[in-house]
Amino acid sequence: MNIPQDYIERTYAGVLGKIIGVYLGRPFEGWFYDRIMRELGEITGYVHDKLNMPLIVTDDDISGTFTFLRALPDYGNSPDITPQQIGQSWLNYIVENKTILWWGGLGNSTEHTAYLRLKQGIAAPRSGSIELNSQVVAEQIGSQIFIDGWGMVNPGDPERAADFARRASSVSHDGEAIYGAQVIAAMEAQAYVERDINVLLNTATKLIPNNSVIYRMINDIREWHAEFRDWHDTREQIEQHYGYDKFGGNCHMVPNHGLIIMSLLHGEDDFNQSLMMVNTAGWDTDCNSGNVGCLLGIKNGLASFEGNTDWRGPVADRLYLPTGEGGSAISDAIIEAYKVVNIGHALAGIEPIAPKNGARFHFEMPGSVQGFQSKGGDKLRVENVIGHSSSGTRSLGLHYYDLSAGEVVQVATLTFIPPEAIDMKGYRLLACPTLYPGQTVKVKLSSSANVQARIIISYYGVGQSLVQLGGEFVTLTAEVSELAWQIPDLKGLPVAEVGLELKALQGGSGSVYLDYLTWDGEPNIRLMNPNDGSQMWKRAWVDSTDSPDWQYPESYRLIQNHGTGLLMQGTRQWRNYRVEADVTPHMAEAAGIAVRVQGLERYYAMLLRRDGKVELVKVLDGEQVMASAPFEWSFGGTYVMTLEVQDSHIRGWIDGRLVLEITDDETTLMDGAVALVCREGRTGTQCVSVSPIS
Repeated sequence: MNIPQDYIERTYAGVLGKIIGVYLGRPFEGWFYDRIMRELGEITGYVHDKLNMPLIVTDDDISGTFTFLRALPDYGNSPDITPQQIGQSWLNYIVENKTILWWGGLGNSTEHTAYLRLKQGIAAPRSGSIELNSQVVAEQIGSQIFIDGWGMVNPGDPERAADFARRASSVSHDGEAIYGAQVIAAMEAQAYVERDINVLLNTATKLIPNNSVIYRMINDIREWHAEFRDWHDTREQIEQHYGYDKFGGNCHMVPNHGLIIMSLLHGEDDFNQSLMMVNTAGWDTDCNSGNVGCLLGIKNGLASFEGNTDWRGPVADRLYLPTGEGGSAISDAIIEAYKVVNIGHALAGIEPIAPKNGARFHFEMPGSVQGFQSKGGDKLRVENVIGHSSSGTRSLGLHYYDLSAGEVVQVATLTFIPPEAIDMKGYRLLACPTLYPGQTVKVKLSSSANVQARIIISYYGVGQSLVQLGGEFVTLTAEVSELAWQIPDLKGLPVAEVGLELKALQGGSGSVYLDYLTWDGEPNIRLMNPNDGSQMWKRAWVDSTDSPDWQYPESYRLIQNHGTGLLMQGTRQWRNYRVEADVTPHMAEAAGIAVRVQGLERYYAMLLRRDGKVELVKVLDGEQVMASAPFEWSFGGTYVMTLEVQDSHIRGWIDGRLVLEITDDETTLMDGAVALVCREGRTGTQCVSVSPIS
């Protein structure tokens, strides 16, 4: 597979197109054409404010797209990845009844049905089969809405994209739902090297059965497109011949796929017109709009978003990915685009790319701001610019205006759940912070103006209020100024934002250029109930247990009715560290702590077992006991458990006594979060500490 020279930029445009399309269609998802025309008219721009909804939302279209693709790096980016392995990634990243899926119940929600099959031990592709789940359930829209990533990792290779789409779709879907997903993935893969929509359609339809409903419908729509100049007439034909009344279920693949094809043909390569048509046409608007936006973003690049409508400014690259890996939930289009690109590179045998030595915020794509927004009102403007970078090609221009001497302005980006998303309707935003006390924030800046700068953060204090804290001011130079600040102890309260504060020394206007902002090091934190009225410390944990609420004497009470539950916090940036927690088991089969947690099915744990043992286990596509020793414990007793991970070496203590020690040369679990673990029963903990290894 030959990687196109503009692969990175076009993938970034595809990711942007996906999230813009979803945000555009989400507020009126499920509306029919007549209602949209009556209440909103043709959809020519964002309408969230008209319907009193936020623009940036959690959504299954976005979460599923970029989460299920993680199966590839999780399994070595193998081109031979199996449906069973992709299904295992579902079990690892999905928190039951909380993340990614519509939890509509067995036989009602296709994805929920497939998830329950997987939990029962029914592996993919049978988990999504017509034989097991019925044709109506198996042919709903979900396979299509999650499929874009599988096209983007195969630039110029529609055959493999369609094959990957079949494997990924079969976890939850079958029949026409797989064919529709294959068409989208194949078109997106070929769009890297081909601009003509008709050629893309010809390429994709050759890869599905010619006796399928999807194949026949695409041919019909192409004929209607040739016959009717007005897209409204083609839409009417689709409704008459392939409308919702012709298919069962809640949201069938076929009618919605038809609207995608219609908008691509009638839109005539125009992003604005195509999105207007596919959204105004109704039905599953955010899903259809996301697929159309992604395809046109890939095909036409960043030029897709030019025109009278400001698609990119309000979005500012922001997206949320709530999963069982909470440290990746607060993300942006640049971060996800480079993940996709590096999977594509791995499949092609090319080394990964990490701009500016792996900086989290590097701004290396035109127009990218990675969530950074002005907190200075009209006196500060944020703009991606060429140059002003010592190790890259672009930077973030911070242009301030008419400041008086000593006046300050600020710019910041998210590291945790923002206030407006705390009580978000629909899909809840489960997330861990990305930045923690003990870690050192580093920035590189330049400015020819007479200005000072300092690193700032905001963290959640009493209630849900934000408290601001900052490092020392540094006077900037025209060359390069490097700032570093280690985040101090915050008594377990989560960091919500990180950014910069600029202070004019003499007043006036000027510009500061942010080359990059990043952080490194292991955390140094004590996580417990601060008992000061703060609320958001609870939300920093991703909870897969059956615990009904937090109203207990302990800071953390875990209750698990069946199987194993985890209460997780941290990020994949954590590698070598020590975690310590008091553990008080009550009627539990096993209880303990976990390290290098990469989801619900990938971690190391030290567990007190009911049969009088302590075990060090490795959970990775099943559970393996790595070491075991006798240890008598009693219900209601409290035991201080400590786990230390340093490269391949793992050691465990109980009450200060070394009880288990192993070396694991397998390199899959080399980083990840921490967790409290409960297996069938109840356990309590007051404090969890994570620290660097001294």
